Parts: sequence; structure tokens; C-alpha cells
Amino acid sequence: MTRIALELRDVTSGYKASIVLRKLSMTVASGEAMALLGKNGMGKTTLLKTIMGYLPKQGGAIRLGGRDITRMAPHGIARQGIAYAPQEHALFQDLTIRDNLRLGLPKASMFDERFAQIEPVFPVFGSRLKQLAGTLSGGEQKMLLVARALMMQPAVILLDEITEGLQPSVIDRLAQALLWERSQRGTTLLLIEQNVAFALQVADRYAVLKQGEIIDDGDAKAEGAAASIFQHLRV
Repeated sequence: MTRIALELRDVTSGYKASIVLRKLSMTVASGEAMALLGKNGMGKTTLLKTIMGYLPKQGGAIRLGGRDITRMAPHGIARQGIAYAPQEHALFQDLTIRDNLRLGLPKASMFDERFAQIEPVFPVFGSRLKQLAGTLSGGEQKMLLVARALMMQPAVILLDEITEGLQPSVIDRLAQALLWERSQRGTTLLLIEQNVAFALQVADRYAVLKQGEIIDDGDAKAEGAAASIFQHLRV
């Protein structure tokens, strides 16, 4: 029997009187990677913020690993084993790379062991742990966000358009990091993306979001998946 890592059932959410998500239902199986695609303004980031508790649910329910997190506060949701790499750079610019990575750990003493595990995936940080995060390039800051999420060793990682504005070599590095994470730890991923090639490279399944509703979904590895997605994005 397939275990469900993340389940949304008839979730309605938005910003005060403005409804963005309309009775949205979806599931992500344990160990699965799902990509959610759509144009700007369709509710993708709203979905992740709703899952994390940053936006109130006006209806429906959300379960993480079978546990109801619908009314939990963001810090409580994070403690359930979910990590969030937001679209906006949520780094402490005046802190070092090491300090930013350490923030996601329950104990500072865990740093060396956890970092040793991810350093082969992000070798760019190995000799630069004392460098301030604010001095990194845009691509390096995105990698640091993902590295911090991996340091937490969560059950589920939410990623919001981490490839936006990045050069191909950095996008490839991020893809390899996420594929490594899944192969090593079986982590569940929910990716919000507009980069179709990246999304289909990493994901098992895809869904297309339009005006707060899922209008299409399918196997990310199936022939014709990209064509189907592009058709929806053009409309």
C-alpha cells in the first residue's frame, strides 16, 4: 500500500477576501517527486505558503504523513519534518554560510556530520563556510537555500521556483542535488516550477495549476508530457 506523505483535500485559501486556491485536492506519495507548473499568478506560491501555515486555510484540510496540520502554526509544521525553500531569498545576508546552514539543525553539534554528507553535492561551499551569505552570487544563494533544506534531512521538501534566473550549469547542479537526495534518503519533493525541462528531469509526476485549480496531471516521464504542459502554459 502506497504511503501518502502530503495530502490536500478541498483546500481553499487566499489573501483576506481574495480567494486564490479553490477546493484544491492533491496527494504526494512518500518518496515521490511532484512538479506543479503554471503561469505566474495562478496560485503556485500561495499553495506552498498555505501548506506551511503562512496563509490561513478558509476551507479543507492538509495532512502531513497522516497527521492533520491544517491549523498548525508554521514553526509547528516545520517540526513535523517539512522544509521550505521559498522563491524569495530567505537567507540571513549578514551571517556566514556555515551559520545559515546551521539554522535548520536542532543541535549545532550535528553540523559537521550533516555537512559532510552534502558537501560532495555542493563542493562550492566546502572551503567557504566563513564567507557571508550576502556576498554570494544569485545562483550560489539558491544553492545555499537548497543545501540548508537538505541539512535538515526532512521527510518533505517544498521548493518554490529555485531555478528562476539561473544559468544552465547551476540549474544542472540543483537537479543533481535533488536526484541525489531522493536516491540517498527517499525524500518527498514538491516543486513549484516554470522551467519545464528541469521539472520533468527531477519529478515523477506533474500537475498544472490554473486560477487556483489543477487542470491537468500525469506521468512526468511519459512521452508527450512536455507537450501537454506547454500547451496549457500557452493558453
